[in-house]
Amino acid sequence: MKVAAIAESINIMGKRSGTAMKERNPGPVQEMAKEESAAGASYLDLNIGPARKDGIELMPWIVQTVEAASSVPLCLDTTNTDAMAAGFKVVKNREAAIMNSISAQPERMEKLIPVAAEAGCNVIALLWGPEGMPRDSNERCAMAVDLMMALAEAGIPNEKMLFDPIGTPITLGADQIASGLEFMSMLQEIAPGAGSTVGLSNVSNGVAEHLRKYLDRTYLIMLMKHGITTAIVNSYDSELMAICKGERQNLVDMVHGMMDGNDPDPSGLTGTALEHYKTYKVLSGQNVFSESWLTL
Repeated sequence: MKVAAIAESINIMGKRSGTAMKERNPGPVQEMAKEESAAGASYLDLNIGPARKDGIELMPWIVQTVEAASSVPLCLDTTNTDAMAAGFKVVKNREAAIMNSISAQPERMEKLIPVAAEAGCNVIALLWGPEGMPRDSNERCAMAVDLMMALAEAGIPNEKMLFDPIGTPITLGADQIASGLEFMSMLQEIAPGAGSTVGLSNVSNGVAEHLRKYLDRTYLIMLMKHGITTAIVNSYDSELMAICKGERQNLVDMVHGMMDGNDPDPSGLTGTALEHYKTYKVLSGQNVFSESWLTL
């Protein structure tokens, strides 16, 4: 199984890309676009953040800057609805692009659904409502139905929708991670033919930088059990990209076996297999998370 990778590193918060965006310096952004494309990204996420002051000018700039360096489809990422609309006006291949994102908040839906319908693009349907984070899988399902109906009413087919159940930090416990997976297992009943996505690094938010990749990698494999179609990834993590490309079937089989209750004997595991074994134990809530989880 393969997962289409949405590369996340061209970001207003990033050192290289953030500075380049503020200075309107195309060089570093174009280098990163080429690096992410070479790593095997299926989409390049362009995250300008809220960009309150200059979003309507920054988003078109970043779109055109990246399109000049790479033909990989774009994923436009901003909370500024006007900037999103301005970006989609200039995207060359709008039907292949992704809008990141439309949440289940009425004002986002009202402003952005018409833009997405006109562009014919793919839409990340973010399960975040007027009260914020859904509490469990039932609330996720209810939000997903609301979003699906609103998108369908505008003529957007399920195949263009990517539902994002929202990954939450393991530091807050494993319950929400489990609800997200439970929602994923029900998605095809709710929205037949729809796709899905998750920002993998959300799960490792707040964890020491050098340990984050281990959580992101195992979390991706857990989501793959429920048919995740795309994921927002750090494309500079070659091991994570290998999982996306379907090159780590032995590890996928092991974790999926554990999800079915078939644990291997850990004394026979080494290297990446042991990392995934230990990481699955904390992400599934079987073991309590602490930053020494890999050495215990």
